[in-house]
Amino acid sequence: MKILMISLGCDKNLVDTENMLGLLSRDGHTFTDDEEEAEAIIVNTCCFIGDAKEESIQTILEMAELKERGKCRSLIVTGCLAQRYRQEILEEIPEVDGLLGTASWDGISQVLKETGEERHSCFASIDRIPETEGERILTTGGHYAFLKIAEGCDKFCTYCIIPSLRGHYRSIPMERLLKEAESLAGKGVRELILVAQETTLYGVDLYGKKMLPELLHRLAEISGIYWIRIQYCYPEEITDELIEAIRTEEKVCHYLDIPIQHASDRVLKRMGRKTNQASIREMVEKLRREIPDIVLRTTLITGFPGEEEADHQELIEFVDEMEFERLGVFAYSAEEDTPAADFPDQVPEELKEMRRNEVMELQQEIAFEKSQSMVGRVLDVMIEGKVADEPAYVARTYMDAPGVDGYLFVNSGELFMSGDFVRVKVTGACEYDLIGEVFEERDEKDPGLEVCDEFAQ
Repeated sequence: MKILMISLGCDKNLVDTENMLGLLSRDGHTFTDDEEEAEAIIVNTCCFIGDAKEESIQTILEMAELKERGKCRSLIVTGCLAQRYRQEILEEIPEVDGLLGTASWDGISQVLKETGEERHSCFASIDRIPETEGERILTTGGHYAFLKIAEGCDKFCTYCIIPSLRGHYRSIPMERLLKEAESLAGKGVRELILVAQETTLYGVDLYGKKMLPELLHRLAEISGIYWIRIQYCYPEEITDELIEAIRTEEKVCHYLDIPIQHASDRVLKRMGRKTNQASIREMVEKLRREIPDIVLRTTLITGFPGEEEADHQELIEFVDEMEFERLGVFAYSAEEDTPAADFPDQVPEELKEMRRNEVMELQQEIAFEKSQSMVGRVLDVMIEGKVADEPAYVARTYMDAPGVDGYLFVNSGELFMSGDFVRVKVTGACEYDLIGEVFEERDEKDPGLEVCDEFAQ
C-alpha cells in the first residue's frame, strides 16, 4: 500500500515512527507525502500536554475526513493518544480502523494487514520493549539521528502522565544500541542525539548502576560519528563520572539538557521533583566550573497549582542569575489522571500565560546577550542546508540541538552538503541566531568581517 505517515510530539515518538517506517518498508509498502494519493494513513500521536492532545485529535479528524473522500482505505492511530484514549477513539471516530499502544508499534504491519472490514487493535504491556527486526527509515535528513536509549519513567512527577502511558523505566541493552548506532553511522549519520524520558538513569535497571558514561565511551569509538549530544538529564542524577565523560570525550558535545521545571522549593516539592533550588544551583555551578564552554538548556513550568506571586518572582530571579544559554517555558497543563490536576488551588489560564511570557521576555534578553558574546569566536558547525536563492547556508553549532535551538547562517559561495562540518568565524548575532563566514587564515588579520545585511536585519 501507499502510506502517509504523520508523526506528532517529541523526538522519542519520532524514533518509533522511523522504526514503523522501516517495518512497513520491509513488508513492501511505499510512502507518500500526498494526502490525496495515500491508500493508508498512520498518525503517531502525542498527548503530553493539552496543546499536543488537541493537535493529535485535530489531525485524526482531518485524516478521517480525507478518508471519506480520497483513496485512503485504512486509518490507523498509534502512540500516546491511542494508549490513553483507546475506547474514546473507537466510540467517537468510526473512521479509525486500527489502534496501537505505545509499546505495540512493532505490530504495525499486522494491524495494517488486518484492517479492512473489521477494526483491529494491538495493545501489549506498556512495560515491554518492542522488537526492531528491520532498519529505521530516517526522517531527519540523514546527517543526524535520535538514539532512544530507554523507555518509560519512574519519577512520577505529579503533573506528568508519561509513566501511565509509557510504563516503568527500562533501558535498551547496550549491545543493541551500539549495533543501531553502527548502522546509523553506516547510513551517513554524523550526529547522534541520545534521548529518553531521562537519560541519566540509563543502565540502572539492567546493569545495577548508571551506565551512561560507559555508553558514551563506546559510542565515541564508532567511526563516522562526529557529535554525540545528550538530552533530558535530571540534575539530581548527574554524576562526576558523567561530567568527566562529557569533558574528556572529544565527540561528546559540551551541551546538556537539564529540565528543572521550577526554582521555588515549595513548588518543586508539590511537583514531586527530587531536588531543590540549592542543589540545582550547585550542579549548574559545577558543570560550568568543570566544563567552561558548556551550554545548558532547561525547561520550566509556570502556573503550577498553588504557585503564588512570590514563587514566580523567585523563579524570575533564579533565571536572571543562572543565565541559561537555552530555555523553554510551558504554561502548566492540567492533565486528567495526574495528582496535580486534582489539586484545589489551580492558577487561572490568563495568569499562567502572563507568567510564562514574563519569563520568556527575560530569557530573550539573556539569549541575545549570549549570542552577542559569541561574535569573534571560531566554531566547527554542521551544515543543515542551503538558503534558497542566496550564497548562504543554514548550520548548527555544538550549542544547538535540532528543532529546539537556534541556527548559524554561513555566508559562503562554496559548495557544501548537509552534514558537512565547516569551520566558521561568528561575525554577527540576531536574537537566537548567529551569522558567520567560512574561517580562513586571513580572518586573523582582518577581524572586521562583513555581516550579511539580510540576516542581520
